[in-house]
Amino acid sequence: MSDLKIFSDSISIEGKRIIVRLDLNVPIKNFNIEDDTRIKVVIPFINKLIEKKSKVILITHLGRPKGKKIQELSLNPIFNYLKKNLKGKVYFYQNDLDDRAFKASSNLTKGEVLLFENIRFFKEEENNDETFAKKLSGLGDIFINEAFSCSHRKQASIHKITKFIDSYGGPILEKEIQSIDLIIKNKKEPVTCIIGGSKVSTKINILSSLSKNADNIVIVGAMANNFLKYKGLNVGASLVEKGSENIVKEINIIAEKNKCNIIIPTDCNTALNIDGNPIYKSLKNINSEDMILDIGKKTIDLINKTIDNSNTVFWNGPAGYYENKNFSVGSLLIAKKIAENTKSRSLISIVGGGDTVAAIKNTGLEKVFTHLSTAGGAFLESLEGKELPGIQVLKKN
Repeated sequence: MSDLKIFSDSISIEGKRIIVRLDLNVPIKNFNIEDDTRIKVVIPFINKLIEKKSKVILITHLGRPKGKKIQELSLNPIFNYLKKNLKGKVYFYQNDLDDRAFKASSNLTKGEVLLFENIRFFKEEENNDETFAKKLSGLGDIFINEAFSCSHRKQASIHKITKFIDSYGGPILEKEIQSIDLIIKNKKEPVTCIIGGSKVSTKINILSSLSKNADNIVIVGAMANNFLKYKGLNVGASLVEKGSENIVKEINIIAEKNKCNIIIPTDCNTALNIDGNPIYKSLKNINSEDMILDIGKKTIDLINKTIDNSNTVFWNGPAGYYENKNFSVGSLLIAKKIAENTKSRSLISIVGGGDTVAAIKNTGLEKVFTHLSTAGGAFLESLEGKELPGIQVLKKN
């Protein structure tokens, strides 16, 4: 961490053009922002740059336009949001990266903000094109990467841009890296990791890596169905990943070798379809048409007890099909327990992943955790011990 160039208050920025790469890839429906968590988190930092009389150029992507200009993926709703919530005047630049762009950035006065249209409208962004990155760097004097969640990708506005401009990591990026260290390097044991989600194949590396650092791994969500099936239990019509038996077997072997307990559900809430009402069942009473959609009360008690016996908890992935409120109970109770222990017993709690954040949205619990990470893939890749390309380029020479 000490070898990273991190932006600090000691850097003089008055009158300077500061390019900030953000990840404002938020869910937008009918041009309305459905979840503003990612934007809310960065507002204080941008306002601080405005107060320090710098000229701020914001770059972000939205969705996957693959180098085409798609109206539904315009940053217009984000521009309207920023206009209401930032302390300086905000302009929106929607043309090509040409002389007009440089003029727009040069014409900013102190404390003004220029939002650049969806950077992925340019195919050169995802190609990590060097000429494009060099042009992009010409919009500013200093570059700050505040998009940890995109830093596992080699893209022009995150990776190559740093070759041509004085570059730093931002405060949120720094916090994300510090929170990974709390699970791996500077951990307070015992460590418990609660991992959900649907696919076990995408999480094999992270589960193997966590089993070396954690005392307990609790498997929840649809992923748990694969572990239950492996144990010979009937999971009915529940979501199961084809060919996951060998992966589950491997994870169990690695965990045993590392003396890490794997904890799986002992009961559940089911329905005949995802829109149904919950029917409580023990695992031995699952019928062929039942779908397991949430953890049951005995499993919740078991998880609560495990959290009580831990000093560090990392949670990634909801415990059930939270999109239907009936099956968000497990996730909410886990969140509540982690928050309670963070407050009362100084538990170190790191909660992350887009779905996890969405599952506990508007509960007020988000503010209690030691760290709430909005970075999904990048966070998990870091935990696997991978060096992220966007972080590597911020290292001091």
